[in-house]
Amino acid sequence: MKKALLALLVLVVLAAAAAGGWYLRREQRITAFAATPVTLPQEGVTVSVPTGTGPKTLSQMLADAGVVTDPELLYLFIRREKAGPKLKAGEYLFEGTLTPAQVVELLASGKVKVYRFTVPEGLRVEEILPILAGSELKLEQKKLEQLVSDPRFLREAGVPASSIEGFLYPDTYTFTRNATEERVLARMVERSLEEYRKADAQRKSGVKLSLLETFTLASIVEKETGQPQERPRIACVFHNRLRQGIKLQTDPTVIYAMKLLRGVYSKNITKRDLETPHPYNTYTTVGLPPGPIANPGAAAIQAALHPLDCEDLFFVSRNDGTHIFCPTLECHNAAVEKWQVEFFRAKRRQRAGGAN
Repeated sequence: MKKALLALLVLVVLAAAAAGGWYLRREQRITAFAATPVTLPQEGVTVSVPTGTGPKTLSQMLADAGVVTDPELLYLFIRREKAGPKLKAGEYLFEGTLTPAQVVELLASGKVKVYRFTVPEGLRVEEILPILAGSELKLEQKKLEQLVSDPRFLREAGVPASSIEGFLYPDTYTFTRNATEERVLARMVERSLEEYRKADAQRKSGVKLSLLETFTLASIVEKETGQPQERPRIACVFHNRLRQGIKLQTDPTVIYAMKLLRGVYSKNITKRDLETPHPYNTYTTVGLPPGPIANPGAAAIQAALHPLDCEDLFFVSRNDGTHIFCPTLECHNAAVEKWQVEFFRAKRRQRAGGAN
């Protein structure tokens, strides 16, 4: 009996030793695996982890994508580290050289892959929507077109107009893959309103523009000059004209009016265009047009609410992106003669001379 018990004890000890050895070897394999780096392709590997994905399924997904080499060891590592509950769903970009431990760390951090697009200052809505639709977010152009004039969406976004024109703030934006058309447009409007609040805090005494009027004037200032230092003075000219009841007579509004009227955008303005009545044509209508003609940046919004102190009523292009400013019609006519009539007459003579 004693011999039998002794033999059983020996077997138990040997089994425990074998199990302990197996467990130790497994732990060593898991540790070595977790610390062994994998070099990923230059463009990286993107893996989308659905909500509710368990550690075992996730491990296989990562192995199938080539992010790790052994799904079973990854699963064991996740279990050993009790990392399962910490792993977050989303789209992840794995790039460079990563160890499985770093892969798990990234999944636990929730730092999902992001997509960026940039909208320059002064674009119209019809120019901005293709940028959004053409980004890696793959937004639907038709859905975007519906939203820009959807009364309920505009009301909820805080746009005080029947169109989103003027309220899509020019900036670089970052979104995750799940961003919807509504979320993207709402964020752009939110940025516009943020910049408005900053400018409104510095509003000049006597400037009575409403929210919509501010963006309308800012959009005109934006289209009239690409020189940031000129914007407060351009805004001053328009404020002076508004105060004195003089038509703004700004060409960008004519271009916008003709686009709305004829459905075709053209920068070439004719005498007929200037004389064609339209709410957005400031050559035929006194005051500001009904809404913005483009989407202004921060400098133009600030200029609309805090114009320079000046007596100017006119400005004329020097044809280099800057302008001559004038307080009187006589000064204006002289500037037109020099910078429009004589300037282009000289250009024509120069071209004619070069052709001979």
